[in-house]
Amino acid sequence: QVHLEESGGGSVQTGGSLKLSCAISGVNPGRYCIGWFRQSQTKREGVASISPFKGAHYANFVKGRFTISRRNPGAPGDTMFLDMDNLEPEDTALYYCGASDLYPDCERWDEYIFWGQGTQVTVSS
Repeated sequence: QVHLEESGGGSVQTGGSLKLSCAISGVNPGRYCIGWFRQSQTKREGVASISPFKGAHYANFVKGRFTISRRNPGAPGDTMFLDMDNLEPEDTALYYCGASDLYPDCERWDEYIFWGQGTQVTVSS
């Protein structure tokens, strides 16, 4: 059973940094894709995804500011991270992790089906 639980959100000023974590269980890295998404007042969009063979893929708006990584994939302590630097007010959103069983097509962000509850990120100017 897939279970995803986010943490690490908060409030920062423009230019600040945050590190989000997603505790993962039930996600076999050889069968599932994993990624970060965000929901603002106006839209939901993919932020980044990661897979063992294709590596990381980022949305265009990331512009080198965010880094996705995963520790202990498929093992105890399996955790995905999103390091966010140089944050902008436009990054304000509910950030959550998602998973899909479409491996290795991990860039099909519209077809992710497993979700965590999310963690709020607020960036003030």
